[in-house]
Amino acid sequence: MKPLRSFVFGAAVLIEMWGHAAHAEDLGTIGPTYAISEPNLLAFIEQRLREKERSGELTRLEAQARARGTEAVTQPKPVTGVRATETARSFYFDPSFTLDRNILDAQGHLLFAAGLRKNPLEVVSLSKHLLFFDARDRRQVARARELIASYQGKVKPILTAGSYLDLMKSWRTPVYYDQQGVLVRRFGITQVPALVSQEGMRLRIDELEVAK
Repeated sequence: MKPLRSFVFGAAVLIEMWGHAAHAEDLGTIGPTYAISEPNLLAFIEQRLREKERSGELTRLEAQARARGTEAVTQPKPVTGVRATETARSFYFDPSFTLDRNILDAQGHLLFAAGLRKNPLEVVSLSKHLLFFDARDRRQVARARELIASYQGKVKPILTAGSYLDLMKSWRTPVYYDQQGVLVRRFGITQVPALVSQEGMRLRIDELEVAK
């Protein structure tokens, strides 16, 4: 018999198939009692896996898991709460933050005290514009290409939906994805395409219209 393919899949099958492997009842003083013989858990898992393997169900479960994994990479879930721009708008974002605890060096000396307010742009400037857009929308993709050309490549394309892998193959340049919408929520972006640029110690955010 060929070796078991995946203990992980076996655990999933076990969750589905597991019932009470043994049942014992306290008879008190009524009649004789017997020692409980518990089946070996690993042997039970192996038995179930072999049954699933023979029936072909294990292969089906593996194929489904691979398909889900591939889709999660090639087609990440779209960021929620973001739509195509209906009315263009511009606003500013202050990236300053306040420390909620003391920052110490390796020797325990105080570097920065809790309560200190700091702006990251004082230390590191935004070297490229950040461009958020939905790659499922051809109009937004075309607008993104125009902006990248206009800024001579000094743009970091970040998707809120669509396949970044397909776009990277087509454009032959790195394309990023805002996983779980962390950045758009941080910046307050609700419409795309949106361009983030540095102006002094603030970030300017332009939610741009696209051609009809």
